[in-house]
Amino acid sequence: MHRGGKIEMRATVSVRDADDLALAYTPGVARVCTAIAEESALVNDYTWVSGVVAVVSDGTAVLGLGDIGPAAAMPVMEGKALLFKEFGGVDAVPICLDCTDVDALVETVARLAPSFGGVNLEDISAPRCFEVEDRLRAMLDIPVFHDDQHGTAIVTLAALLNAAKVIGRPLSEMRAVVAGAGASGIAVSRFLLTAGIGDIAVADSKGLLYDGREGMNPVKAALARDTNKAGFTGSTEEALAGADVFIGLSGSTVSEEAIASMATDSIVFALSNPTPEVYPDVARKHARVVATGRSDFPNQINNVLAFPGVFRGAIDVRAREITENMKVAAAHALASVVGDLVTEDYVIPSPFDRRVAPAVSAAVAEQARKDGVARR
Repeated sequence: MHRGGKIEMRATVSVRDADDLALAYTPGVARVCTAIAEESALVNDYTWVSGVVAVVSDGTAVLGLGDIGPAAAMPVMEGKALLFKEFGGVDAVPICLDCTDVDALVETVARLAPSFGGVNLEDISAPRCFEVEDRLRAMLDIPVFHDDQHGTAIVTLAALLNAAKVIGRPLSEMRAVVAGAGASGIAVSRFLLTAGIGDIAVADSKGLLYDGREGMNPVKAALARDTNKAGFTGSTEEALAGADVFIGLSGSTVSEEAIASMATDSIVFALSNPTPEVYPDVARKHARVVATGRSDFPNQINNVLAFPGVFRGAIDVRAREITENMKVAAAHALASVVGDLVTEDYVIPSPFDRRVAPAVSAAVAEQARKDGVARR
């Protein structure tokens, strides 16, 4: 599957004779160039720019592999581009950069941006990824989306909304514990706060985040101030006692005893790949709803359920950015695909359910218009 790469570029017009050549290239193309020079927005109508996403990585935090560098990250970025096209009909170009300095990353992507209608940041290590995204969003007038953060958050919230229906308990009455304070853990936690979760405690490798804990970077310190109302200061497993939701994004393990200590009808999302924090057969002894990041178990939390539709919707309306409201709309649209068929083993649709991307893209486009960031 991988030999020779997984994607290619295809022509959308034919060059059959000298007349076609004269129109597609010189001298005919000069008329298009002149028009764009006079009115820059025409680049969106007369080139592929507005419909193409740059998939950008520095290879420092490749899922399950870590800091493997730009060359070794290319198969993943190619795969991402393939999924953009296959599931969302979005053209994407993989770009692996041989630089890790934040200033260099931001400057390089900003200089490339005129060639694209959106930027999907991928596998950039935390906490650098937060600053890279924030600065690019402020500089550019096209969507910038760090999928490790926001794609994970969208799909997790969608699954949790449906899991809440299964157990008959609103998010506002739930207490969650998130294991992992990297890019995805922090983004998921922030997103659940936006969605109205009752309380949430987040843990990194040193234990639970709480206001005043020493040794935290600014991103973790800010999250600590907004979470953990219960004031836990110990370990993930200690906080799980009586908790309604566990979300694993850490690569660590959680004991069966800790899962057993959770509230009745609990929800366990053990999302680390390839080894979940707790295996489903163990978690199901004690939890009502169980999800993983793997395709060989029910309820796979997979980012491919989000990013193709999110960018499709944003591109369709030429959005200037992807707002928080657009992400929330994407999560609700994704949850709605399951609809009344929701069960313990079906809280999130399959990536191969062809209703997913159209539902997400329509919701994102509509919300972009409501938020005033759509240009058509």
